[in-house]
Amino acid sequence: MMISKRLGRRQFHFTVQGANLHEVVTEYERLSFPDVAKCGICGSDNLDLTARVAQDKFKYTSLRCLDCRADVTFGKRQEDDQTYFLRKTEDGKLDWKAWTKEEVSK
Repeated sequence: MMISKRLGRRQFHFTVQGANLHEVVTEYERLSFPDVAKCGICGSDNLDLTARVAQDKFKYTSLRCLDCRADVTFGKRQEDDQTYFLRKTEDGKLDWKAWTKEEVSK
């Protein structure tokens, strides 16, 4: 099954597989994040996916604005670290973080 997610002006295509319909749908649900039209800080639609490893052990995947460098990080569930979601604030909005110089040293 192919899944398309629109993140800003880009469209990303993910392929999920399984031995039967139940497994395919389970894999589909693991990509439980919504489409994101624009940056929550500057409003730009110039977004991209990024991945990095911190301290040689912590893996981070983020949606980053290529204009202002703000990002929103994907979270993973403890009981199922293959299920990804975009982090949200307590009021349910995407948890965009503005870029700061301190992040360069991480």
